[in-house]
Amino acid sequence: MTRPTFPKRFALPTSLTATLIASALAGAPVNAQERDQFSVCWSIYAGWMPWGYAEEAGIVDRWAEKYGIEIDVIQVNDYVESINQFTSGNVDGCAMTNMDALTIPAASGVDSTALIVGDYSDGNDGVVLKNADGLEDIAGRDVNLVQFSVSHYLLARALDSVGLSERDVSTVNTGDADIAGLFASRDSIDAVVTWNPQLSTVTGLEGSLLAFDSSEIPGEILDLMVVNTQTLADYPDFGHALVGAWYETMALMADGDEEALSQMAEAAGTDLEGYRAQLDATYLYTDPGEALELFQSEELLETMRLVAEFSFEHGLLGDMAPNPGVVGIETSQGVFGDEGNIRLRFDPSFTRAYIDAHQ
Repeated sequence: MTRPTFPKRFALPTSLTATLIASALAGAPVNAQERDQFSVCWSIYAGWMPWGYAEEAGIVDRWAEKYGIEIDVIQVNDYVESINQFTSGNVDGCAMTNMDALTIPAASGVDSTALIVGDYSDGNDGVVLKNADGLEDIAGRDVNLVQFSVSHYLLARALDSVGLSERDVSTVNTGDADIAGLFASRDSIDAVVTWNPQLSTVTGLEGSLLAFDSSEIPGEILDLMVVNTQTLADYPDFGHALVGAWYETMALMADGDEEALSQMAEAAGTDLEGYRAQLDATYLYTDPGEALELFQSEELLETMRLVAEFSFEHGLLGDMAPNPGVVGIETSQGVFGDEGNIRLRFDPSFTRAYIDAHQ
């Protein structure tokens, strides 16, 4: 199975993306009351392809126009770079996981709000081994992954499931775009943790074993649209437009719209069958009511506690962090951590407003 190549027609090199975003913002009105232009970014992943489609199909434009604003939706080729663009203030929102929202922008002091819970990984992230009979064979191996990302979290949960710990392996930091090619071309690389579409590539190689995947920890790896909290407070129409565009696109996916799905598949570097296989490993919250239930659940607060504890143990909350709760996380069921330092919020109000307006 060959490594997929990702079309660049919707993408910009990250350095150019940063330059263009900065230039666009430089020309924005200084007076907050006059601002009507916003931007969000995303990167290649099964659950985030709808953002690219919503932009290309004009869905985002229609919802932005409804509220008298403009929203640019920008693809960034490198996932971590996309989050860095958000953290540095070059974009107003970014598609990212719950753990990365905590450990990068929130831990850096950027007050961030999870506006949309799009999906959870239900097999889209996995641990893959060569020449192995089971996960236990990972002991003593080097494991290539994006260190301190959700892949690292998945590895820790996988190891714990068979009575091992990170002391039993060595992790090797590897860019997400490089993992599939390295696993395919080098015999010395025999253990990786990655996500789709790279996961589909490495599991398709002869001699590969999918030893553990995210379906064994359902609901823990959440994929979000995160926006700047102050921007959302100042310009709630920005949030309403994003939520509206998202659920219009989700309706197409729920109906199995082949034209929409085919365009997403092409942008993801695969065909319709391949993209549907990736979606089979993604639990999409196409129903806003179900997303609202998650927003308001006790399980969400518990999931974020687990994520915060992992992040603290790996030094991802800062070298001087005294405990896992140094960064406060607010949900409808309460706050985990420091109530005086809330920097990550899960806000159900925009999803609820969408439901109320479309019942």
